[in-house]
Amino acid sequence: MTVTTSGWRKVRWAALAVVVLVVVVGAFFGSRLGKDPALVDSPLIGKPVPAVVSPNLEDGGSTSLADLRGNVVVVNFWASWCVPCREEHPVLVAAAKAYQDAGVVFVGVNYQDKPAGATAFLDELGRGPAGAYRYLRDAGSALALEFGVFGVPETFLVARDGTIAAKITGPTDAALLKTALDAMLDGRRPDSRTEGSVQPAPGG
Repeated sequence: MTVTTSGWRKVRWAALAVVVLVVVVGAFFGSRLGKDPALVDSPLIGKPVPAVVSPNLEDGGSTSLADLRGNVVVVNFWASWCVPCREEHPVLVAAAKAYQDAGVVFVGVNYQDKPAGATAFLDELGRGPAGAYRYLRDAGSALALEFGVFGVPETFLVARDGTIAAKITGPTDAALLKTALDAMLDGRRPDSRTEGSVQPAPGG
C-alpha cells in the first residue's frame, strides 16, 4: 500500500503529539515525586479561629479559643465512642507534656458525646497536663459546626495570631504532630494531611 505525502505528514504529526503528551505527563508526575499524595487543604486555612465560648468538660467554667491567642493551639475533636481517638490519645497527651513549656496549648473538644462517657474515657486513658490541656464540652455542636467537622478524630492547628494554620483528618501520630508543631513554633505553616478516615457520630 502506498502512503501519500499528506498521509506521512499526518503520521508525523500524530507521532509528535504522542511524544509531547508523554513529556507533559512525565513532567507532571516527576513534579509530584517526593510529595505526599495524602496532603489536603481546607477552606478554613488562614481564617480566624471561631470565637465560640464552650463549657469546660470538668470543673466548671468555660473557654473561648479566641482567648488563647498568642499560643500555638492544637484543637482536637474526639469522643469516647471513637475507636481511632483511643489510638491517638496517648500521642496527644505525650505531645502536650513535651510542648507545655513552649507556648503550646491543647484543647480537646468532646464531640457528640455524653459527659459521663467522656470522663470515663479520660479516667481510663489519662489526661493531659493541667493548664496545657483543656477539655471542652461542645454544647449544641457549636464548635464542630464552625470547624465543619464530619467525624472524629479531626485536629486543627492554630497559629499564635489566632488563625487556623493546618488540619489533620484522622488519627495523628507522634512524628506528624512533632513536625507540625516544630514548624509552627518556627513561624512556618505545616501541611494539612489526611491520615485515615474519621468516625461519624453513632446514628449520624
